[in-house]
Amino acid sequence: MTETKTKTLRRTLIGDVVSDKMDKTVVVSVERRFPHPRYGRIVKRRTKVKAHDEKNACRLGDRVQVVESRPLSRDKRWRVLSILRKGAAAVAAGSGPEA
Repeated sequence: MTETKTKTLRRTLIGDVVSDKMDKTVVVSVERRFPHPRYGRIVKRRTKVKAHDEKNACRLGDRVQVVESRPLSRDKRWRVLSILRKGAAAVAAGSGPEA
């Protein structure tokens, strides 16, 4: 008999890095929009998730894509998959004149 491993589809979220002060961990704010059940108006809600950033590549303000993973610590259940856009803070710090 052959055992075949099937990969399960993992959820991916897109959000902005709101904290990068921890080692190999970033806090990502994910915004979701949905219509209010009674009034129909579009409502915005934010969720903050902690994600594993192995290379410490993410900076404050970056737009990142995170993917669900196994529990890495008490709070971390997500991994940074890719950096979609560098934040304004990272761009300004890298292109400023040297004094």
